[in-house]
Amino acid sequence: VQLQASGGGLVQPGGSLRLSCAASGTIFELNVMGWYRQAPGNQRELVASISSRGTINYADSMKGRVTISADSARNAIYLQMNSLKPEDTAVYYCNFQPMDAEGDVYGLPDWGKGTLVTVSS
Repeated sequence: VQLQASGGGLVQPGGSLRLSCAASGTIFELNVMGWYRQAPGNQRELVASISSRGTINYADSMKGRVTISADSARNAIYLQMNSLKPEDTAVYYCNFQPMDAEGDVYGLPDWGKGTLVTVSS
């Protein structure tokens, strides 16, 4: 699966951004797509994920400030981020992983190239 993330940029503290990720290629009907981020010197961490069944998970640090959504017809996911803080500055990546009937992901995830979000005044 090929993933193309977009929507990053420079935003002031307290501002908002909407990230988009489009998937193409062989897309399994059962899947989980997610947003991760990686700040300089830090490990990549989960921001939010959404399964093809509509199950959503948010990182505790982002709850209340982000909303993940999906458009299955376009094989795309979105991340609406509000009340952004300087510590949200990172490269944001989307990923894709197939899921079995029991809801467990399997195989290695596919990653997009990432989009840079910079929160600064």
